[in-house]
Amino acid sequence: RKAEARRNWPHWVDRSLLKNFADPEELQRDGDPSLLSPRERRAAWLSIYKNSRCRMETCFDFSRCEKNGFKVFTYPRERDQPISESYGKILTSIERSRYHTPNPEEACLFILSIDTLDRDHLSGQYVRNVDEKIRGFPLWNGGRNHLIFNLYSGTWPNYTEDLGFDIGQAILAKASFDTESFRPGFDISIPLFSKDHPQRGGERGWLYQDSVPPKKKYLLVFKGKRYLTGIGSGTRNALHHIHNGKDIISLTTCKHGKDWQKHKDTRCDKDNVDYEKFDYQELLRNSTFCIVPRGRRLGSFRFLEALQAACIPVLLSDGWELPFAEAIDWGKAAVVGSEKLLLQIPSTIRCIHPERVLAFQQQTQFLWDAYFSSVDKIVHTTLEIIKDRLSPHRSRSRFLWNTLPGGLLVLPEFSTHLGDFPFYYLQHGSSPSKKFTALIRVVSQAGSLSQSILRLIQAVSGSQYCAQILVLWSCEKPPPPRGKWPQTTVPLTIIQGRRKLSDRFFPYTAIQTDAALSLDEHTSLSTSEVDFAFVVWRSFPERIVGFPTLSHFWDPEQGRWGYTSQWTNELSIVLTTAAFYHRYYHSLFTEYLPAGLRELVDSLAACEDILMNVLVAAVTKLPPIKVTQRKQHKDTVPQQVKGTAGAAGSRRFSQRQDCLNQLVDWFGYMPLVSSQMRLDPVLFKDQVSVLRKKYPRLER
Repeated sequence: RKAEARRNWPHWVDRSLLKNFADPEELQRDGDPSLLSPRERRAAWLSIYKNSRCRMETCFDFSRCEKNGFKVFTYPRERDQPISESYGKILTSIERSRYHTPNPEEACLFILSIDTLDRDHLSGQYVRNVDEKIRGFPLWNGGRNHLIFNLYSGTWPNYTEDLGFDIGQAILAKASFDTESFRPGFDISIPLFSKDHPQRGGERGWLYQDSVPPKKKYLLVFKGKRYLTGIGSGTRNALHHIHNGKDIISLTTCKHGKDWQKHKDTRCDKDNVDYEKFDYQELLRNSTFCIVPRGRRLGSFRFLEALQAACIPVLLSDGWELPFAEAIDWGKAAVVGSEKLLLQIPSTIRCIHPERVLAFQQQTQFLWDAYFSSVDKIVHTTLEIIKDRLSPHRSRSRFLWNTLPGGLLVLPEFSTHLGDFPFYYLQHGSSPSKKFTALIRVVSQAGSLSQSILRLIQAVSGSQYCAQILVLWSCEKPPPPRGKWPQTTVPLTIIQGRRKLSDRFFPYTAIQTDAALSLDEHTSLSTSEVDFAFVVWRSFPERIVGFPTLSHFWDPEQGRWGYTSQWTNELSIVLTTAAFYHRYYHSLFTEYLPAGLRELVDSLAACEDILMNVLVAAVTKLPPIKVTQRKQHKDTVPQQVKGTAGAAGSRRFSQRQDCLNQLVDWFGYMPLVSSQMRLDPVLFKDQVSVLRKKYPRLER
């Protein structure tokens, strides 16, 4: 009887009963006809991600990476298969990286040449029959060891995670990733970026040293589209509730799309008028917090726009797996809100202390510059996260990912101990080692030791801070026998070079001290100069500290960068013919930079010291430091020198110019930073007793 009574009880989702009110399926969708029920979402997800339980241990072949290391192969591009501008940038980033290999047999990871970024089948860039195409690839292997990039998935009205093809066991690097479909430790969430996002370099963030106090004209702003129907409309339709017209500005417009007038509500006309009263860029610059609500999909372009502007993102996108959350601690750079608790946002952010607001702003600038300002950085961050998974015992900690200079510039192959890098001495509560290793490069073809190198060895070995001297012998003739070398109080070792300019910055295992002193055989230094320069370097271990300098400048007539060695108040390059720096930069130079840049150095005379300065400046965002020098190290000015020497000097000058401009093109911007500072000892050239001076010989 009870069972029969239940059957006879009215079914309120029956079409005959509710025909005039709603579609019965809509009652299962929480009031929004475009939203799928949890069961439907799960079924759609399982139909796409048939390998939903994939993990690196189960769906990735680690053995492919053991022999040749982490190498990435991109499928050859097919002529009849056009690709979007954004996907072309992604492929270029990989092909320019140090991990790229043209040989699939060496590869650990594979990237398709088929453009999979836009999987909205209504889009003009949608590629059809992807399943059929990838099954014809002999390397596909069910997607194993493949990485697929995607920015847009699904289409109107539901915008599901549907990519239109089976990704198999491939790793998915996707924008607007839903936490329900995200496979932790396997997939990677990337940011949504526009087709105009720069290939490399990228614009700097908008926060400058004089941008204090952190509180700006507006507390919280939003300006964007309002969806009248469909997925994502609920959150944006509610934003007007927090608008007060004073320090909280929330502007929406429904004037977009073809049929907006058919669906317009009573607020549309007024909203459209108010929308035009404010400039979006001005709001970004003058607000402390920026609302980043979901759009049709979970992610939006304004996320990166807010990061760049140092406008702290207030995220209203429930279920969004934040970009690179495996490595980035977003709790230090963004406020993660809930769409259902929108009205609590204003009071919540008003309670954040100004010191923490400034820390948030600074972190947005660091993250923008380190991981998001260019397609290169987004792609390289994706690759580095995968690489860290292959060797968990030798991977970067979250501290390294979230602290200057960032995970891309900290090589775990060098060390995983903070004290071994030049950036973390203050945080680690330590200081660099109290000794240095001198590396003297010899290129003279005489085969015998000149007086200049003998004097240099004696001066350097006389330093109380010298641990050892390494002589990099880059000559055709073999080095003199041991008995011909001078007797020194420190070990002296001969290293046979490969006669390449880049040899100077090879990470030799013999260099065990934190500091390396790079010298040329013709450099003239006194022991006092060496001592004082090393003491200065220990206070600035992340920078290059040395003697002869150059300065760069923009030549508007030539439309290119130039340099000068004339004595000016500006300096941006310290020549590595006489300079201290941290030994980590040897590893960064050799292992971080792609082989093409090192080949450029080897083909152009006097290019290696410019590249080292550019590299250190790109890492630290700081200029080198010039210290007192007793003797004047002047570089030849080619225009004033004639004859054979003049021709050689002119060629050297021209090659340096070419080198500088090619490096700027590769980095995508000019990394060098100018300075007008020179450090001298206390009481230097003061009219006081010599007995009161620590380095009196510097004045002779």
